[in-house]
Amino acid sequence: MSSALQRLKEAANLKPVKKVVVLSDGTEFEFWRTPLTMAERDRAQKVAKDDNGFAFQLLILKALDENGSRLFTGGQTAELKNEVRDYDLQVLMLAIISNDEDEVVDPKD
Repeated sequence: MSSALQRLKEAANLKPVKKVVVLSDGTEFEFWRTPLTMAERDRAQKVAKDDNGFAFQLLILKALDENGSRLFTGGQTAELKNEVRDYDLQVLMLAIISNDEDEVVDPKD
């Protein structure tokens, strides 16, 4: 019989999940992200000044390409905020914090 901690870790299923959102120009944007952990939530909350900043920090932290590499860096925050439509960022941030209802896809496969 496994310990309670082991059971919770097994149930966590922290494998990447494929997300597809429709951008303001009608095109699809595909990315991957892993489920949110408490440590990641804490890290984003420390940097964020409000709820929108929190979701934005999670986007920077959690958005991955098909190979599991981050799509954005902290150095790109100003560019994202100033040169990308707010609607598109909002759709991406919502996809980051939404429940995992999509098929789990390992970006390394």
